[in-house]
Amino acid sequence: MWKPNAVELAAAESRRLPDLIAPGLRVLFCGINPGLYSAATGHHFARPGNRFWPALFASGFTTRLLSPFEERELLAVGLGITNLAARTTATADMLRPSELASGAKILARKVQRYAPAVLAMVGFTAYRVAFDEPKAQGGLQQRTLGVTRVWLLPNPSGLNAHHRPADLARLFGDLREFATTLS
Repeated sequence: MWKPNAVELAAAESRRLPDLIAPGLRVLFCGINPGLYSAATGHHFARPGNRFWPALFASGFTTRLLSPFEERELLAVGLGITNLAARTTATADMLRPSELASGAKILARKVQRYAPAVLAMVGFTAYRVAFDEPKAQGGLQQRTLGVTRVWLLPNPSGLNAHHRPADLARLFGDLREFATTLS
């Protein structure tokens, strides 16, 4: 697996990461924004240590542990990935609140267009700021975007030490069970 060097990571700041999306998905996962590693590789949740891919597998969303380089396989099982903010940064806390709020409006239009059953936001703080819901807790939200239900998950970044891999597997599993009831 190719790993970007320091020069390639620095150059990634100007790159955007395309959505992995199609109409009628079961779950559209929404990250906060692309990190340098993901933008450099061109794949979502690509930084080593990110727990997104292990959580998908451990929760039963996928039948095997996929690498970020196999992300297109998600579409075949009704899953997709997008981001709240398009700007690539070294860390998500570099985003301005106004970027998150404008990203929420763009995301709402995208969700309206593609109509996934569930939009799974990963990142409590980013969601709270973007949607002006400072007390939002994890799990199913009262908010909907058109016909799409909204589910809030913790950020799976390895930088987020608040949730262990077993916690993420359980929380992603709760989402998988909920999404199954909508089919």
